[in-house]
Amino acid sequence: MEAKQTVFVNEFTNGILDPHGNMLGPVQDGGYIVANTTPGCWGPMITPCIRGGHEVTKPVFVEGAEVGDAIAIKIKSIRVTSIATSSGNDKPMEGRFVGDPFVAVKCPQCGTMYPETKIEGIGPEAIRCANCGADVTPFVFTNGYTMTFDPNRQIGVTVHKEAAEHIARQGRYYMATPDNSVQNPIVTFAPHDLVGTVARLRPFLGQLGTTPARPLPDSHNAGDFGQFLINAPHEYGITKEQLEDRTDGHMDINRVREGAVLICPVKVRGGGVYLGDMHAMQGDGEIAGHTTDVSGIVTLQVKVIKGLTIDGPILLPVAEDLPYLAKPLTKKEKEIALDLAQSWGVNKLEESLPISFVGTGANLNEATENGLQRAAKTLGISVPEVMNRATITGAIEIGRHPGVITVTFLCPVRYLDKISLTSLVYDQYRSVLE
Repeated sequence: MEAKQTVFVNEFTNGILDPHGNMLGPVQDGGYIVANTTPGCWGPMITPCIRGGHEVTKPVFVEGAEVGDAIAIKIKSIRVTSIATSSGNDKPMEGRFVGDPFVAVKCPQCGTMYPETKIEGIGPEAIRCANCGADVTPFVFTNGYTMTFDPNRQIGVTVHKEAAEHIARQGRYYMATPDNSVQNPIVTFAPHDLVGTVARLRPFLGQLGTTPARPLPDSHNAGDFGQFLINAPHEYGITKEQLEDRTDGHMDINRVREGAVLICPVKVRGGGVYLGDMHAMQGDGEIAGHTTDVSGIVTLQVKVIKGLTIDGPILLPVAEDLPYLAKPLTKKEKEIALDLAQSWGVNKLEESLPISFVGTGANLNEATENGLQRAAKTLGISVPEVMNRATITGAIEIGRHPGVITVTFLCPVRYLDKISLTSLVYDQYRSVLE
């Protein structure tokens, strides 16, 4: 099939990222993907027929992408379409799943696996098994809220019981759920523990990446959530070694927003670019386990980087999101540095640009080690050198607790030259370099 300049996406997975499944597209190298994404965590979490914690877009085949390459994904725009959403901290319901409530839901009454459901009324008992009518939701809130947004999607405000229940009765409308989505809208639960809380919107993608080398539940395509799959009793159980086939598309890093560039590994032919789990806002760490899941329209541009073999994503945040120590040096700072260096007999300064390596693992310590090792391996330097550079010219930042971080630092241009990334990184920060 001839590759298209723009591929429009409004189809979704059943929660499983399958490298053997059909892909959409293909899209041209340098072309665009435009997608209407579904809300992430909570809607799929209360929809047992979805076999993962999310409902992401079907992957798109990128022309020319082969195993061992990388794909640079430029986030051109993100627009929230939801009018309202609900979220909060979760509690699994024992007896309603096999090993993992995100992946393998079982009706507690008739025993049907991955049951189809129907909505009866509103509230946390509204999700019913289509087969026997039992309350089948695998999760409830410990503390939850319903939030609505202003027309310009700048501010969100949490609402009281009456407003939450009004929204609950028209859930798909208020969440602007895409036509082909099968998830139950989480606003159906009408949580209202927080009332009158104000939050700024800064939307980003909790899921963005490429297809893993083996079938994985979408929410578990990560080093922390993927731990639940190791020796799991359901059909998607894997070994610890097999988890290396992940691509870490589920990051929940709030810097994966409009204007950022994400460089992703290619572990299956065509890459299989997918996205979803858009959030209206989130502080570092997503410490409640969940944030404001929303529908939205996203435009991406993809570019194949031949021969760049990486294990996990590399992020080029917008300049505003860089740690203070990793921001490009100003002309004045360079002049001061050169004067100081020459006074001590150092005649040449390093040329450097910011770069951020994603690390994931069972906990934050393992994630940090993973990020340091990925940076060292990609750049061909030692882990101690990465540690020093991240300490004095960057930072370790938490994407998601318990185990997603970024290792950010000013990287010498000579290292970026070796992996053919200098031009891409320079273009990302051109406005603050010139």
